[in-house]
Amino acid sequence: MLGGTKLDPTLISALVERWRPETHTFHLPCGECTITLEDVSLQLGLPVDGEVVTGPVLSADWSETCEQLLGKVPNKFKGSRIEMKWLEDNFKTIKASASDVEKEQFARAFILKLIGGLLMPDKSRNLVHLRWLLLLADLKEAGRLSWGSAVLATLYREMCRATQPEKAKISGCMLLLQSWAWYRLPFLRPRVDLPYEFPLVIW
Repeated sequence: MLGGTKLDPTLISALVERWRPETHTFHLPCGECTITLEDVSLQLGLPVDGEVVTGPVLSADWSETCEQLLGKVPNKFKGSRIEMKWLEDNFKTIKASASDVEKEQFARAFILKLIGGLLMPDKSRNLVHLRWLLLLADLKEAGRLSWGSAVLATLYREMCRATQPEKAKISGCMLLLQSWAWYRLPFLRPRVDLPYEFPLVIW
């Protein structure tokens, strides 16, 4: 989703091995440390103030929801999820003559791709839950939500799950994890002779 960004599986695996679910911290030779909301803001530029992204998943007619909020309906649903490929295929380009409604629909599709592909992906990396689409019905209100808190909470949960012996995969925002490690533990990062630019994900 972000060109030029490559994840380092060895680094991520090493961090997971040092994660302690009981304290939500990494246990390192130099002491304990963890990813904070400040880090989320510095790394990703996401808002960490505002309303909490939470609440029960409403029972919804997903076809009607997609028609109303995206202007298109997937040919198949996997429970309450849709395929990321469908979003990519159907929202590639927007016409210069697009109406305001169509622009909002494309914006929702783009944000949904960011959520499902980068910020809060599931283990399949190919599906995104439509509960996120419900939060994007009013884009102004969606901008007031604390998306950074949701991303961090999801990463914490997935890190805890990944420490279980039977788990072979991890989901959550791996870009945040890697970027945090490079910034906070500079001896791990590749040599880059560029000044810092925030949010660090663009650096």
